[in-house]
Amino acid sequence: MTTTNGTAPPATPAAGDKLDWLLGDITGGHPASRPNPEVAARATRRRFTAEYKEKVLAQADAARGSGEIGALLRREGLYSSLLATWRREREAAIRKGLSPQKRGPKPQTSPEALENQKLQRENERLTEHLRKAQIVIDIQKKVAALLGQALPETETL
Repeated sequence: MTTTNGTAPPATPAAGDKLDWLLGDITGGHPASRPNPEVAARATRRRFTAEYKEKVLAQADAARGSGEIGALLRREGLYSSLLATWRREREAAIRKGLSPQKRGPKPQTSPEALENQKLQRENERLTEHLRKAQIVIDIQKKVAALLGQALPETETL
């Protein structure tokens, strides 16, 4: 079927190809590629190296004009809260680096030394418990003696 000017109307697309056909007209005859509808199973968190943080903070500190920090953040894809966090981390690292350090090698605590300390604390606790029990037994003996009842002697440690 032809029109009055002699050209045929475009063929109607199938139902599934309608979008491709419409986009083909818009994009100059080439159907646009569709994005993959699959969503990543788990988003990965970005990790920034110390060198990158230092570089961005130096650029942000050097920014003097209006909107320069915003342009830097947009270019790097960062939020302003990250700059604040990184500045706090930098200040904490500087304070830690300038604080006086104890000289000499760090004391090495072996597992045997930790076990020894644990056993000593337990021994002290049990010794105190025994001392209190002996006081109670002595009081019971004195009460029994006052009432005229004889208790058998126990071996004291």
